[in-house]
Amino acid sequence: MTTSIATTASTLPGETLAGGTLPGSAAGTHDGGAGLPPGPSVRRPNRSLLHGLLTNKKAMTGAAILFIFIALALLAPVLYPDNPSKITGMASQEPDAEFWLGTTAKGQDVLALTIHGARSSLLVGLTVGFASTFIGILVGLASAYFGKFIDEALSLTTNVFLLLPGLPLLVILAAFLPPGLGTVILVLVVTGWAGSARVLRSQALSIRSKDFVAAAVVTGERPLRIMFREILPNMASIVMGTLLACIIYGIGAQAGLEFLGLGDVSTVSWGNNLYWAGNEGALLTGSWWVFIPSGLCIALVAFSLSLINYAVDEVTNPRLRKIQVRKIRKPASKSAKPGKRASA
Repeated sequence: MTTSIATTASTLPGETLAGGTLPGSAAGTHDGGAGLPPGPSVRRPNRSLLHGLLTNKKAMTGAAILFIFIALALLAPVLYPDNPSKITGMASQEPDAEFWLGTTAKGQDVLALTIHGARSSLLVGLTVGFASTFIGILVGLASAYFGKFIDEALSLTTNVFLLLPGLPLLVILAAFLPPGLGTVILVLVVTGWAGSARVLRSQALSIRSKDFVAAAVVTGERPLRIMFREILPNMASIVMGTLLACIIYGIGAQAGLEFLGLGDVSTVSWGNNLYWAGNEGALLTGSWWVFIPSGLCIALVAFSLSLINYAVDEVTNPRLRKIQVRKIRKPASKSAKPGKRASA
């Protein structure tokens, strides 16, 4: 009986057993490997998030735009070492060879204000983004891992902050607290962490029910180690998307607060540039070069971060990931008619 089974297996080298090719057979061929083309070759998805982003055009375009703004913010003291608020020209002077972006109604260089404003706006946006995401990670992981009373308490707190109207709360907190960048950052973090906590909690709940987490609990690993070594690495894509969204929120919300006059008007930022442009009547006088640069910079930074966020979705989401399939080459020999095979 054993001999007959072995003989049958040896005469069918192309058949598979349990999804694989029998030992000693040539995969994808019959009769010694002559006649049939190989199966379609599929390029596997990128194994790492970093490698996927480095090969994604949207991610690289967004990173390039963001890098330009960060470089300008870091080199601002070198490019314009003097006080950017210093009056250096005529009032409301149009862009020319001396002042590339013109001057304000006070005679300040708009280009200097725009470059120095990137330092404050990017600092607030990055700080708010990282702080809000960090709080969201702590709340989301603790709520999903411990459950029961802790989950109910943290979910109730998150829901309260989500139900509070954002803009009125921002206005009230900014109006009663002392002006400054620290106040703006504190206000934006307090009003911006709840959304990220809710998203991260839902993702952590799905990972909490996995077998490898249950195995870590049974082996006696500490809760912090399980949360940050077992659950958090599997949430890398959603954490990165949340971080980018929080940075965009921080930059836009700061500009909105300062445009309403609720920030520190003595600092130079994109929001304060828009605030002074409105107070000095740049819109009424048609001085477009005063308010367009700061508004365009805010839009471009948000656009670059959105491109990176879309790229993260494309790399991590199987439905959006593009899988390239190579074309199947026809066999070189055309003499044999299709459907006919050599006898064994």
